[in-house]
Amino acid sequence: MSAVMITRKVRKWEKLPGKNTFCCDGRVMMARQKGVFYLTLFLIIGTCSLFFAFECPYLALHLSPTIPVFAVVLFLFVMAMLLRTSFSDPGVLPRALPEEATFIEMEIEAANGNVPQGQRPPPRIRNVQINNQIVKLKYCYTCKIFRPPRASHCSICDNCVDRFDHHCPWVGNCVGKRNYRYFYLFTMSLSLLTIYIFTFDIVHVVMRSVDNGFLNTLKETPGTVLEVLVCFFTLWSVVGLTGFHTYLISLNQTTNEDIKGSWSGKNRVQNPYSHKNIFKNCCEVLCGPAYPSVLDRRGVMQEDSPVSASSAAPDNNSSSSSSSPEPQAMHAVLCLQKPTAPLIPNEHTPDDAKPSIAASAQKSPSPKEEHPPPSKAPPLASPEAEVEASNTKDKTH
Repeated sequence: MSAVMITRKVRKWEKLPGKNTFCCDGRVMMARQKGVFYLTLFLIIGTCSLFFAFECPYLALHLSPTIPVFAVVLFLFVMAMLLRTSFSDPGVLPRALPEEATFIEMEIEAANGNVPQGQRPPPRIRNVQINNQIVKLKYCYTCKIFRPPRASHCSICDNCVDRFDHHCPWVGNCVGKRNYRYFYLFTMSLSLLTIYIFTFDIVHVVMRSVDNGFLNTLKETPGTVLEVLVCFFTLWSVVGLTGFHTYLISLNQTTNEDIKGSWSGKNRVQNPYSHKNIFKNCCEVLCGPAYPSVLDRRGVMQEDSPVSASSAAPDNNSSSSSSSPEPQAMHAVLCLQKPTAPLIPNEHTPDDAKPSIAASAQKSPSPKEEHPPPSKAPPLASPEAEVEASNTKDKTH
């Protein structure tokens, strides 16, 4: 059974390598491991829902109506920053095409030369100069590229990410060049929201305890107790994370560089990306330009898919028969008008059909008529017969 190649158009996000998931026709990009991200949504939405249901009515009535309004604004900002961090491209670098990978391999082999058998080949590194300092670019064996400065390969998403900071399971995505500022704004706003809810939970319990007593207040408001416990254990981690990233931003470093000790190791190499000024470093990270994605996720590419010829043949026949009824009708009319020769040779043929039969015979002669027999010549007369004939002619004269 033969196969026919059919070319169809597909979106590039459907064929992108790596361990990412795409939604909304490639507009949303996340990691495959999203269980912890759903837990983050549940904790934030659940805690805020309890606060709006139990504390806000009492606080708006006895203290100020602006308390729930500010809580709603802060909650919406937290959710916006979380979704923006989770659903965006963190700065994934495209992998090299087969032709590019082959060319890079040839360059590396030409630069390193022939390595003797049994010896380890030299590391694939290129040196570039940034702010009068040498920075090494490492080769990625998965993506087949030399990674740009500050880029690293994420083992969870299986992609190289530009200015890779870390992979955060709480947001369900990598944190890199394109979404780091949104991640920092998310942690900072979540810290403020946690402190805000925790503070007014305590105020609510104290105000009710003055009238009803502390134990009776805890029995009447079980949601408040649950909120206090969640906020208490969340507060230390979220506030601590915000403080740590504030420190990194002031030095213009990433979490990956801080863990590896890239600029504070034994060599005491200075950070070439730092402006030696906290204000300039913060402005570059938080107020710098928004970098576009280099993936072209929603682009269109051609894909050849094999299809069996037997399944495609009936469709072609049916389409041809349905699309061209006029030639078939003309062919049927010509067949009806065309006279046919008699089936039996001795059969009498009508006079009106004889010309057409003769014409057809001239056009397609039979095998017997292709080589006709030679015509018979009259017999030659003998000499005696000729003399007798001449004598008879003389007598008559």
